[in-house]
Amino acid sequence: MDYKKLLKYSAVLIFSIFLMNYLALRFHWYFSIWYFDMLMHFLGGIWLGFISIYLFNFDSGSKKSFFNIIVAVFVVGVGWEIFEIVVNAYTTENAFNFLDTISDLFFDTAGGVFALLYFLKKNSC
Repeated sequence: MDYKKLLKYSAVLIFSIFLMNYLALRFHWYFSIWYFDMLMHFLGGIWLGFISIYLFNFDSGSKKSFFNIIVAVFVVGVGWEIFEIVVNAYTTENAFNFLDTISDLFFDTAGGVFALLYFLKKNSC
Protein backbone atom coordinates (compact mmCIF):
# COMPACT_ATOMS: atom_id res chain seq x y z
CA MET A 1 0.00 0.00 0.00
CA ASP A 2 1.41 3.36 -0.94
CA TYR A 3 1.06 6.52 1.08
CA LYS A 4 -1.46 8.07 -1.35
CA LYS A 5 -3.80 5.13 -0.86
CA LEU A 6 -3.28 5.42 2.90
CA LEU A 7 -4.46 9.04 2.77
CA LYS A 8 -7.54 8.00 0.79
CA TYR A 9 -8.37 5.34 3.38
CA SER A 10 -7.87 7.92 6.12
CA ALA A 11 -10.21 10.39 4.42
CA VAL A 12 -12.95 7.78 3.96
CA LEU A 13 -12.51 6.58 7.54
CA ILE A 14 -12.70 10.06 9.12
CA PHE A 15 -15.78 10.91 7.05
CA SER A 16 -17.37 7.64 8.21
CA ILE A 17 -16.50 8.41 11.83
CA PHE A 18 -18.06 11.87 11.57
CA LEU A 19 -21.20 10.45 9.96
CA MET A 20 -21.51 7.68 12.56
CA ASN A 21 -20.97 10.19 15.39
CA TYR A 22 -23.66 12.49 13.96
CA LEU A 23 -26.12 9.61 13.73
CA ALA A 24 -25.15 8.36 17.19
CA LEU A 25 -25.81 11.75 18.76
CA ARG A 26 -29.07 12.16 16.86
CA PHE A 27 -30.41 8.72 17.74
CA HIS A 28 -28.76 8.35 21.19
CA TRP A 29 -26.69 5.31 20.20
CA TYR A 30 -24.04 6.09 22.83
CA PHE A 31 -26.68 5.43 25.50
CA SER A 32 -28.75 2.72 23.81
CA ILE A 33 -25.94 0.59 22.32
CA TRP A 34 -23.51 -0.17 25.14
CA TYR A 35 -20.51 -1.02 22.92
CA PHE A 36 -20.89 1.86 20.43
CA ASP A 37 -18.33 4.02 22.27
CA MET A 38 -15.82 1.18 22.04
CA LEU A 39 -16.35 0.88 18.28
CA MET A 40 -15.87 4.61 17.82
CA HIS A 41 -12.63 4.63 19.83
CA PHE A 42 -11.32 1.64 17.87
CA LEU A 43 -12.11 3.34 14.54
CA GLY A 44 -10.54 6.56 15.82
CA GLY A 45 -7.43 4.61 16.77
CA ILE A 46 -7.25 3.13 13.27
CA TRP A 47 -7.55 6.60 11.78
CA LEU A 48 -4.87 7.97 14.09
CA GLY A 49 -2.66 5.00 13.24
CA PHE A 50 -3.01 5.66 9.50
CA ILE A 51 -2.31 9.37 9.92
CA SER A 52 0.69 8.62 12.18
CA ILE A 53 2.07 6.14 9.64
CA TYR A 54 1.82 8.85 7.01
CA LEU A 55 3.23 11.68 9.14
CA PHE A 56 6.10 9.67 10.63
CA ASN A 57 7.04 8.06 7.29
CA PHE A 58 6.76 4.61 8.85
CA ASP A 59 9.74 2.31 8.28
CA SER A 60 8.38 -1.24 8.58
CA GLY A 61 11.72 -2.61 9.72
CA SER A 62 12.15 -0.17 12.58
CA LYS A 63 10.94 -1.00 16.08
CA LYS A 64 11.38 2.67 16.96
CA SER A 65 8.92 3.70 14.22
CA PHE A 66 6.40 1.13 15.46
CA PHE A 67 6.77 2.41 19.03
CA ASN A 68 6.50 6.08 17.98
CA ILE A 69 3.23 5.46 16.18
CA ILE A 70 1.69 3.56 19.09
CA VAL A 71 2.79 6.28 21.52
CA ALA A 72 1.35 8.98 19.21
CA VAL A 73 -2.02 7.20 19.11
CA PHE A 74 -1.98 6.74 22.89
CA VAL A 75 -1.06 10.38 23.57
CA VAL A 76 -3.86 11.67 21.33
CA GLY A 77 -6.22 9.23 23.10
CA VAL A 78 -5.18 10.63 26.49
CA GLY A 79 -5.78 14.15 25.19
CA TRP A 80 -9.22 13.14 23.96
CA GLU A 81 -10.06 11.59 27.35
CA ILE A 82 -9.03 14.81 29.13
CA PHE A 83 -11.29 16.72 26.73
CA GLU A 84 -14.18 14.31 27.46
CA ILE A 85 -13.69 14.65 31.22
CA VAL A 86 -13.67 18.46 31.05
CA VAL A 87 -16.72 18.63 28.76
CA ASN A 88 -18.64 16.15 30.92
CA ALA A 89 -17.78 18.07 34.08
CA TYR A 90 -19.09 21.38 32.71
CA THR A 91 -22.00 20.31 30.52
CA THR A 92 -23.58 17.05 31.64
CA GLU A 93 -22.19 16.78 35.15
CA ASN A 94 -21.50 13.07 34.62
CA ALA A 95 -19.22 11.59 37.22
CA PHE A 96 -15.73 10.59 36.12
CA ASN A 97 -15.67 6.90 35.19
CA PHE A 98 -12.18 5.41 35.47
CA LEU A 99 -13.17 2.09 33.86
CA ASP A 100 -14.66 3.86 30.83
CA THR A 101 -11.50 5.94 30.42
CA ILE A 102 -9.24 2.87 30.57
CA SER A 103 -11.51 1.06 28.09
CA ASP A 104 -11.41 4.03 25.70
CA LEU A 105 -7.60 4.21 25.86
CA PHE A 106 -7.37 0.46 25.26
CA PHE A 107 -9.57 0.66 22.16
CA ASP A 108 -7.72 3.73 20.85
CA THR A 109 -4.42 1.88 21.16
CA ALA A 110 -5.85 -1.38 19.77
CA GLY A 111 -7.05 0.56 16.72
CA GLY A 112 -3.56 2.01 16.24
CA VAL A 113 -1.99 -1.45 16.47
CA PHE A 114 -4.56 -2.77 13.98
CA ALA A 115 -3.67 0.07 11.56
CA LEU A 116 0.03 -0.80 11.81
CA LEU A 117 -0.57 -4.51 11.29
CA TYR A 118 -2.89 -3.80 8.36
CA PHE A 119 -0.29 -1.50 6.79
CA LEU A 120 2.47 -4.08 7.30
CA LYS A 121 0.35 -6.85 5.78
CA LYS A 122 -0.55 -4.73 2.73
CA ASN A 123 3.10 -3.79 2.21
CA SER A 124 4.39 -7.35 2.49
CA CYS A 125 2.14 -8.67 -0.30
